[in-house]
Amino acid sequence: MKTASISELKDRLSAYVDLVRQGEIVVLTDRNRPVAQIVPLEPGTSESDASRLAELERKGMVRRARKPPMRSLAPPVRLPEGVSVLEALLEERHGGR
Repeated sequence: MKTASISELKDRLSAYVDLVRQGEIVVLTDRNRPVAQIVPLEPGTSESDASRLAELERKGMVRRARKPPMRSLAPPVRLPEGVSVLEALLEERHGGR
């Protein structure tokens, strides 16, 4: 846990924000008395993103998914050496697959 005075935080805000991004907690002091903490957000949460999404949903511009996302995708198709993607696609289309 790092400690910073108000004046130090003002002078080096970017450095302290970097520390918080790395998971560090910064205690803000005023005349050597702790007055606040700057803590990292929980992984995957962002109030601004959540509020923006809620606003778009209220306006009818987006609709949230009803099902959770797929856990995994199918493995990629491996083409034989020297075969282009276009050739493989055309062959697949002509073959009726």
